[in-house]
Amino acid sequence: MSNATGAMEKTSIGASLAAEFREEARTTRRVLEKVPADKLGWRPHAKSMSVGQLASHIATAPGRFVTAIQKTEHEIDPTRFKFEEPLTSGEILAAFDQSVKDAGAYLDGLSEEQARAAFTLKAGGKTIFTKPRLGVIRMIMFSHIFHHRGQLSVYLRLLDVPVPSIYGPSADENPFA
Repeated sequence: MSNATGAMEKTSIGASLAAEFREEARTTRRVLEKVPADKLGWRPHAKSMSVGQLASHIATAPGRFVTAIQKTEHEIDPTRFKFEEPLTSGEILAAFDQSVKDAGAYLDGLSEEQARAAFTLKAGGKTIFTKPRLGVIRMIMFSHIFHHRGQLSVYLRLLDVPVPSIYGPSADENPFA
């Protein structure tokens, strides 16, 4: 950001992450809006999540992640990685809006010290990793969601639903035209 004199203002790491997160959230919401209400139970393969489960995971993950990342250590239970089927598309979008609100508020308040502090993820008492919180935020709140958003765009294509532009034109939408 620049001020009236053209000099660059220092932006906090939290504010920078929050701005990036909210920009990506607008794109993610456009993809979630395309999820067909009558196909929530559809899955491309028996081992795959259904459209509704995947969309619900994308919608809720940032907000759920905020609860874990505020601690210095978090224990996951892999047996609880079961995703419920949402009842409606509106339920998915409402969950996403709340999740974005919660995650954005956390990022807005994130200090440099908090961002650089170590975070440890464990499963069954075993340490999976210990990394600076900033790296974990990028890995889970950003890259993990982008990965699933890409999966969901493939689901939409397989269902013959128009795929919105994500980072450039899709076969169905060209923001440059």
